[in-house]
Amino acid sequence: MKSCILTIMLAAGLCVTTQAGLYNYTYSGSAVNIPDGNLSGWSDSHTFSSIPSVIQSVTVTLNVSGGYNGDLYAYLSSGGALLPLLNRVGVGTGNSFGYSTSGLNVTLSDAGSLNIHGVSSPTSGGTYQPDGRNISPLSSAASFDAGGTATFGNAFGAVNPNGMWTLFVADVSSGGGQPVLQGWSLD
Repeated sequence: MKSCILTIMLAAGLCVTTQAGLYNYTYSGSAVNIPDGNLSGWSDSHTFSSIPSVIQSVTVTLNVSGGYNGDLYAYLSSGGALLPLLNRVGVGTGNSFGYSTSGLNVTLSDAGSLNIHGVSSPTSGGTYQPDGRNISPLSSAASFDAGGTATFGNAFGAVNPNGMWTLFVADVSSGGGQPVLQGWSLD
């Protein structure tokens, strides 16, 4: 049986099939202003077809400038499954507003050594585990203390890789400036 990897990236907007069997999507649109304090957010979808195998791994790259990282909520969904990538990073009992750092350019993967929720200043180009806190971004600060348990593997392991994949990003709290999605990709 041939195995394939589904790859989605948010920066160029095209699907590429390589000889190695990798499937990629990179957003190719203009930078997008994410409305400050607006739960409606922004989304982008891509449909994959003819992927001949099950998902072995999923990696998402996000490049966001400006704003207030503790306000950001982002998820990836496909086939009825949803994985929170960012859920108000830094919010917890000791910090009800989350991290005040501005912007991030990171790769989210189950192979990351740290969960992004606990990283106040993510290294540009660094790889982190997705937040995985599958709670409302409007939950009380104490609700975020339990930690994220959802991973790409358990969220999408049984999902057919063929079909629509959607990235959603919102700034859920007013103030802290305007975040701008510079790009994203899915692998």
